[in-house]
Amino acid sequence: MNSSTTGARAGRTLKIWMPEDKAFWQQQGESIARLNLWISVPALFLAFAIWQVWSVVAVSLPSLGFHYSTNQLFWLAAAPSLSGATLRIFYSFMVPIFGGRRWTAISTASLLIPAVGIGLAVQDPTTSYPTMLLLALLCGLGGGNFSSSMANISFFFPKARKGSALGVNGGFGNLGVSAVQFLSPLVVTAGIFGVLGGEPQTMLKAGHSSLVWMQNAAFIWVPWIAISALAAWFGMNDLADARASFATQAAIFRSRHNWLMCTLYLGTFGSFIGYAAGFPLLVKALFPDVNPLTYAWVGPLLGAAIRPVGGWLADRLGGARVTLWNFVVMALAVAGVVYFLPKTGGSAFALPWGSEQGSFAGFFVMFLLLFLTTGIGNGSTFRMIPVIFLNLRLRGVRTNDAEALAHANREGNTEGAAAIGFAGAIGAYGGFFIPKSYGSSIVATGGPELALYGFFAFYLLCIGLTWWFYARRHAEMPC
Repeated sequence: MNSSTTGARAGRTLKIWMPEDKAFWQQQGESIARLNLWISVPALFLAFAIWQVWSVVAVSLPSLGFHYSTNQLFWLAAAPSLSGATLRIFYSFMVPIFGGRRWTAISTASLLIPAVGIGLAVQDPTTSYPTMLLLALLCGLGGGNFSSSMANISFFFPKARKGSALGVNGGFGNLGVSAVQFLSPLVVTAGIFGVLGGEPQTMLKAGHSSLVWMQNAAFIWVPWIAISALAAWFGMNDLADARASFATQAAIFRSRHNWLMCTLYLGTFGSFIGYAAGFPLLVKALFPDVNPLTYAWVGPLLGAAIRPVGGWLADRLGGARVTLWNFVVMALAVAGVVYFLPKTGGSAFALPWGSEQGSFAGFFVMFLLLFLTTGIGNGSTFRMIPVIFLNLRLRGVRTNDAEALAHANREGNTEGAAAIGFAGAIGAYGGFFIPKSYGSSIVATGGPELALYGFFAFYLLCIGLTWWFYARRHAEMPC
């Protein structure tokens, strides 16, 4: 390892970073990149857990003595998605300004605020609704972390490895959604923190009372957040070449490919987080004899686990090809969901065929297929974005001009990272709009079919955009 890298490691800022140089990558780059990736993964996992903790807590508040209306509970569940998506817009540009190591450590440590706050607030049923709403909005700090985390990791890996690396970071990070839904019902049943965790609460449900420690749903993440923040501060690196002002990064807003990829990522990640948020409520409305909490965590787990595979496939087959066929399957899966819906609700848009009572088994399998494809699509679209912006900058640059190539690579990586973060911000709004679409469709028509038809049409649009701009022969930007 040369002296410049040794010195950079000592100061945590790497002065030289050339991942596209094969010799540099093999001798030192890969080990550094992998270390930063594997510290980033648990930090992002915890961010998703805090972002989605209200999906568990809000459901339990009435049985703990909190007198909130149904509409108030809905907003508590929806507020993290709205604030998280909005924060992602700003977080998209933070890594080149503050440095990936610094920002990862600070943004991870900020998760302690909602985690501790929720743990204290749920122990007192007189906690005011504005306080709870503020805590729900603060959970959006976890949602915002995704954009900065993905932007940071994209700087560390060469173009040929970006899909796999981003797939691992995003996929394992997304597992936080499933983990919080699976673990929370378990950890609230015992006083695992002893006197430090507070007194239990009495939960009244179906005429029966039981003791629970609802604060554990938030407190369980506190020690891990602290450890992860310290690991990021002392173990990760900042990249000198990744430094850039907001004005430099804002060049992405002049590129139509930024907006095109935002649309495609809204179709993949927006679907993932929206289906995860809305699935339990949809099951409860359509199949009242089924306990939705028994199944709610399975889909997000599948979608998160398969995301690295989507990035890996995109590295080998091409991001556009994988994304195109993925949207085709998504559209067919939505059609399958509609087919298996019960027809007894009197929806004006119900299909004339299928069972009157519907089929939960068929409905569930179609949703698992949807979650599977959202995960693959998340990986493939995030492989496309950095490749597109890097190729845009490299066009017209002579291969024998080392200085021009280095400059183009720096600008392409900076803009690609900003575009990844911004696309993540736009995609996160799906966490609000999909569940809201279900509710609006059921109120207006008697069933969720109208919302699902809208999703089907949107996937057709994504198929057309992917084919025209990226996948067809002589496409404007093959990738």
